[in-house]
Amino acid sequence: MKFWYQAKQQHWIKIGLLLPLSGLFYLVASARRLAFKLSWFSSYRPPIPVAIVGNISVGGNGKTPVVLALVEAAKQRGFKPAVVSRGYGGKAPYYPFVVSSTSQSAECGDEPLLIYQRTKCLVIVDPNRSAACKAAVEQGSDLIICDDGMQHYALQRDIEIAVVDAQRGLGNGLCLPAGPLRETASRLLVVDLIVSNGEPLFNANSHLLQLRASGLRRVSDQQQVTDVTQFDAAIAGIGNPARFFDSLTVLGFACKKQVSLDDHKHLSEEQHKELFEKRIIMTEKDAIKYRHTAGNEWYYLPVDSVLPDAFYQQFFSLLQEKIHVS
Repeated sequence: MKFWYQAKQQHWIKIGLLLPLSGLFYLVASARRLAFKLSWFSSYRPPIPVAIVGNISVGGNGKTPVVLALVEAAKQRGFKPAVVSRGYGGKAPYYPFVVSSTSQSAECGDEPLLIYQRTKCLVIVDPNRSAACKAAVEQGSDLIICDDGMQHYALQRDIEIAVVDAQRGLGNGLCLPAGPLRETASRLLVVDLIVSNGEPLFNANSHLLQLRASGLRRVSDQQQVTDVTQFDAAIAGIGNPARFFDSLTVLGFACKKQVSLDDHKHLSEEQHKELFEKRIIMTEKDAIKYRHTAGNEWYYLPVDSVLPDAFYQQFFSLLQEKIHVS
């Protein structure tokens, strides 16, 4: 909701009405976390290390680029990583569902399919993340990277990485529904690593994530193109569409209009029909949805993650400690 990221005084009536619900949400979330910590609720510990890439706020913060970077770095170091995801936005015919080259985003969700296409690593989708982890172990993985799930305490973890969108920050700092937070900001004090998307944060454990465009591609066949810079529309169905639109301007792409969609949402049938013959540009995550229904001049802009060496050094140092302890 937009008011989460605007000055509190502009929406003090709305926030005031929602504050009791936010207080209740905080109490329930805190009690639940404590219950898992004290083993009042059962939880599953896989026999291999688990790294969670998540956040404490709702909406997209840049988790998927971090997952992609970790998978590639782990493969380079000889690991056989598996990515586990809830598969938000998809409904698989069965679970656990192993993503393949024939999978559709309607089955597994946008991010899992994108991760598989970019890395070709084992990607398993299941609303029950523990079941997905068990399947990953059975298939010979020696490292699990969980895409989201910071608050899924039924799954024990060895390393927690919190991703923060530096542009939006933590909004008004309030818990749902008065603000965007699933947990209070103090939760960031106990994670192992913080990744700041876009701008540095003043935190000793914070590492800056920068996204670098890697060349425009056609949605229908993934072929790279180099001579297109003018577009009828730009489309973004991600957590923070403004970031994508701003990046297009910086890169020199001109767009007549911007189409913002809620995270994971598709174009409506009317919008799809209206834009089918147009020249449009979208994010790679959006392009996943339209591989078989794209117009001839629909393009997407893939990005590569740039993380400092210190991030990888700290992550793999923590990982080796966990492996040694286990």
